[in-house]
Order: sequence, then structure tokens, then C-alpha cells
Amino acid sequence: MGHTSTAGHPTPAPKKRWYRQLYFWVLTAILIGVLLGWLAPTAGIAMEPIGTTFVNAMRMLIGPIVFLTIVGGIASIADLKKVGMTGLKALTYFQVGTICALVFGLVAINIFRLGEGVNATASTIKTTDAAAKLIDAGAHQEWWQFLTNIIPTSIVQPFIAGDILQVIFIAVVFGIALNAMGKLGAPVLDGVQRLTGVMFKILGFIMKAAPLGAFGAMAFAVGKYGVSSLTSMGGLIALFYITSILFVVVVLGSVMAFLKLNIFTMIRHFKEEYLIILGTSTAEPALPGLMRKLEHAGVKKETVGLVVPTGYSFNLDGAAIYLSLAAVYIAQATNTHLSIGQQLGLIAVMLLTSKGAAGVAGGGFIALTATLATIGTIPAAGIMLIFGIDKFMSECRALVNFTGNAVATLFIAWWDRTLDADRVRRVFAGEVVEPNPGDLPAPAPAAAVEPFQPADRHPAYSESQ
Repeated sequence: MGHTSTAGHPTPAPKKRWYRQLYFWVLTAILIGVLLGWLAPTAGIAMEPIGTTFVNAMRMLIGPIVFLTIVGGIASIADLKKVGMTGLKALTYFQVGTICALVFGLVAINIFRLGEGVNATASTIKTTDAAAKLIDAGAHQEWWQFLTNIIPTSIVQPFIAGDILQVIFIAVVFGIALNAMGKLGAPVLDGVQRLTGVMFKILGFIMKAAPLGAFGAMAFAVGKYGVSSLTSMGGLIALFYITSILFVVVVLGSVMAFLKLNIFTMIRHFKEEYLIILGTSTAEPALPGLMRKLEHAGVKKETVGLVVPTGYSFNLDGAAIYLSLAAVYIAQATNTHLSIGQQLGLIAVMLLTSKGAAGVAGGGFIALTATLATIGTIPAAGIMLIFGIDKFMSECRALVNFTGNAVATLFIAWWDRTLDADRVRRVFAGEVVEPNPGDLPAPAPAAAVEPFQPADRHPAYSESQ
């Protein structure tokens, strides 16, 4: 196969030329988009349909891929108790991680206190129509609604609306039922595995347009929002980015070190996904790639299928840092004094409200407003103070969310004693390793079988061949 030396030791995978790498073209497209939006804002804004079309095409696949992966994982497990235990462990880890992220944001804004001196009066703050809708949605958002909304009104509606939590609920129920059928369900399970392969093949087609999507999204963002907000609120943006980087290196890096893995080699392994997130300002398009690469790295399919999609709704480290930092900044800017007890109360409320708007457009602002409305001491209209710079922080939120879910999946696999740390280390280092049995769906007839390649170079998920 050409991936071992004469001594039998694995060697790094042969790399394509730099100009044929997907990440190179995505990075180039991002830079061109920034220049177009900066130098010709009108033309940049006109590129919006290109970016939204790509993101919509990716979102089209997320529901089916999540459903098929979870069903395939659960239906193939001999002991269903393991599914429940894995889910419980994941939720426990998510809550601990969210608390750490909230505390990071809280400590950062209390140390630097960037809101002091703004002296904004809540009654005189003008809100735009777009912001007013988000404020109203947040004010009517109850902390318990994310629990009751998990159960959909129809089996099709979650796939149409893109509600990942509801898709997870349907998939878990379906997978358990299929598992309970035993041999009678085997043909259905085989079909699920083959459909999973089809979905990833479609994903491969769409990923070829990733540079166009990143170009359109970045050109629109820079053209519409400009750089004036960066100069007026640069301190808050810088604080958020620095706090997020420290969280990734210190907290998530410590978790990886505990697993005897390196956070930086993991980040390098997911470079294509990071650039897509950077270009589109959302982590959703990178979800299928994260799942595929983690499976190939040595995490069991059932663990990936359950932890990653759930983490996209419950393990939002970047959003948690943003929420605590923004809430206290608004309090400082409006001269609203918060005691230590009240700030700890903010964390308790955010543990719930941060889950309520997952996957919803403007979800960060809805969660923030819901928190402020619940506390009642910080004026909700104060979100207008940061409304103009939110776009410049959304990329960072998405990148941290993505990183947090990758680390969480590896940790839960270790907790379940199913993590092959040596394999993960080798894959992250770029070596070619033999496939896991669960890496790919059920094989096609012998004549149609393609030689296996690692997930980041497999035709079902790779750049142009």
C-alpha cells in the first residue's frame, strides 16, 4: 500500500501539492473576499447569495447524516445500557465544560472592566428592528423550553427546520427500536449504513464548492459591517479573542494532555474544517467532517454519533465565554452594579438559557436577552451596545465550539475505555493507518469496492482529486 517503510514503521501520508489542497483554496477565497468587501463594499454585499447557498447546501445534509449515524451506532450496539451511560457522561462533561467557559469570560471582563466609562443610559438606547425582534424573542424564552421542545410535532418537521436536538431524539428512539428487532432489523441497518455512505458522497461533492462559499460569506460580512466597529469596540473584541484562545490552550489543552494527546496537532488535523468555519461564521458545515475524521482517528462510531451532534446543542464553549463576558460588559456600561453572588447567579441561569436557543438564528442574542430578562437587573436593551460587533465575534465563537466538541468526544471515548489513543496520535500526526471496521458503511459488491483512504483524503470527503 506504500505507507510503511522497509522497517515496517508507519510513514506520513503522501501529501498533494500545496495548490491542490482544499485548505489553500479556502484560505485564498477568504482573503479575496475580505479584499472585495473592504475595497468594494457594494460588490461584497452582492456576494451574499454565494455564501448562503453553500451553507444551506451543507445544512441540508446535517439532519440526515446525524440521524443515520446515530441510528447506525445504536442499532449495532449489543448492550443498550452503554448508550445511556455514554449520553449521561457526555451531558456531565458538557455542563462542567460550560461552567469553565462561563467562568473564563466572567474573570476576563472583571479584570479588564472595559464597560466602565461608557455610561450608557438604558432608556436612551435606540434599538433597530432586527435587534428588537431578538430582544422580544429572548424576553419570552423560558429556561425550560429547550427540554419540552426536544419532542417534535411530526417526524418530518425537525429535518425541515434543521432542529438537531429533535433529530437526535428521533434517531435515538429509532435506533433503540431497530436494535430491539434483532435479526429482523438487520436489512434496515444495512440500508442505514449504505445510505450513510451516500450522504458522505454527496458531502464530498458539495465540499468542492467550499472556497466559493467562504468567499461569498466573507465578502458579504466585510462589505456590510465594514471595519468601523473594529476601531470603536476593538478592545472588547480583542478581549474576547484572547480569552477564547486562553480557554482552548489552557482548559481544552489540559484535557488533551490528560489524554496524552496534543491540542495543536488536533487543530492542524482539522485545518480544512477550521477554515470553512472561519469563512462562513458557523460551525454547522464542519459537523460532518468532524464526525468522519474522529471515526477514522479511532473513536467508535456510536460515540461520535451521539456525542458530536449533542455537543453542537449542549457544549457551546465559545458561546458560553461570549455570554458571560457580554452580560457583565453591558452591566458595567449601563452602570449596573453586580455583586459576586449576582454574577454567580448569572452563570447558573446561563447554564440553562444557553441551551434554549441552540441552532436558532440570532441564538447568541436570544440566549443573552433571555438571561438578562431572567435576572432582571441588567437592561435587555443594552445588547445594542454590542450588536454592531457581534459579527466579528461569531467566527471565534464557532471555532471554539468546534474545538470543544472535538475534545469532548475524545474525552468521552476515553471515559468509556474505547479510545485508541495511539491511533489518534498517529492520525493527528498525518500518518496513513488502516481503517477501523466502522470507518465506512457496509461494503459494496467486490467489483465496486474502492481502496480505502483516510477520512481527510477519502473521495467521500476531500478536495478535488
